[in-house]
Amino acid sequence: MVTLILNHEPYDGSDITYNALRLAKNLHKNGETVNIFLMNDAVDLARSICVKPEIYDFDLHDMVTKLYERGVSIRACGTCNARCGLYKNTPYFSEEITSTMDQLTEWVIQSKHVLTF
Repeated sequence: MVTLILNHEPYDGSDITYNALRLAKNLHKNGETVNIFLMNDAVDLARSICVKPEIYDFDLHDMVTKLYERGVSIRACGTCNARCGLYKNTPYFSEEITSTMDQLTEWVIQSKHVLTF
């Protein structure tokens, strides 16, 4: 099991989030169990309202939803929903996405690798 913790605003001018999602996709494709925990401004990735700016080549929200549909476990900090991101208090694309530090703690304990982006 590999857990990726994402913290960055989705479209912040860097490829940090894009590269994290590419890694998650490749790990999952190669048979790894992958968990993605969204914290801080990265919680916007779990909001349908998060739209790709025209200057970006890749739709990061779409990448997250496709990973989720393919069986990657994705959770977003419940506290951060109200405190972080451009779209504070906007619901996540699925109610089961909302999570807690307890879930992240469990994933970290169970994982053979934990990566932060």
